[in-house]
Amino acid sequence: MNAKKMFRGSILSMSLLPALAIAEPNIWLLIDTQTRNLEIKKGDETIDVLDHVVIGRKGAGTKEQRGDDITPLGNYRIGWINEKSAFRKFFGLTYPNPEQAQQALQNGKIDLDTYHAIREAHFSGSIPPQNTVLGGQIGIHGLGGGSLSVHEIFDWTHGCIALTNEQIDRLSQYIEKGTLVTVK
Repeated sequence: MNAKKMFRGSILSMSLLPALAIAEPNIWLLIDTQTRNLEIKKGDETIDVLDHVVIGRKGAGTKEQRGDDITPLGNYRIGWINEKSAFRKFFGLTYPNPEQAQQALQNGKIDLDTYHAIREAHFSGSIPPQNTVLGGQIGIHGLGGGSLSVHEIFDWTHGCIALTNEQIDRLSQYIEKGTLVTVK
C-alpha cells in the first residue's frame, strides 16, 4: 500500500473515533469572587463564563489557617484532578503558593522548612504540602449530591470554589493538570 492510501485510511479511521475533550493551549481561569463569575479564558479572550460560583462561608481574602472557611486569593495551577469526587469532580489548586508561604513565614505561622517545601513544590511543578497550618485541599468542585437550592442562596464551602454539577462538567472539557487559575 502506498503512503497516500495509508494516510487516507488513518484519517478515515480517526474520524470514526469519538471526539475526546482535550484542553486547549493558553486556556486559563479567572475567578472573580466579587461578581461570582468564573471566566474561561484563551489568552485575553473570554470563551465561556460560568456564573454564580460559590466561595467560602467567610468570603475571600487571605487564608490564615486551616478551617477558617476563607477562599484564598492568588495565582495557582490545577495540581490534581479527581474525576470521582464526592463533589462530582474536584480540580485541586496548588495552594498555598510561594507568596502565601512568604507571608506566613514572616508572620510566624510556618517554619523555614515548611516555607522551603512550599517553594520547592511550586518551582518543580508539584503539589505543595497540603497538611500545613495554612490548610490545603482547596479546589474547584461541583455539588455532587449536595443541594442546588442551598448553592443558590449562600456561600457554603470551607474555602473552595463550588459550581453546579452541570457547570463542573462544562468546565472539565477546558482544563487539565497545570492549567493556570487566578482567584481575585
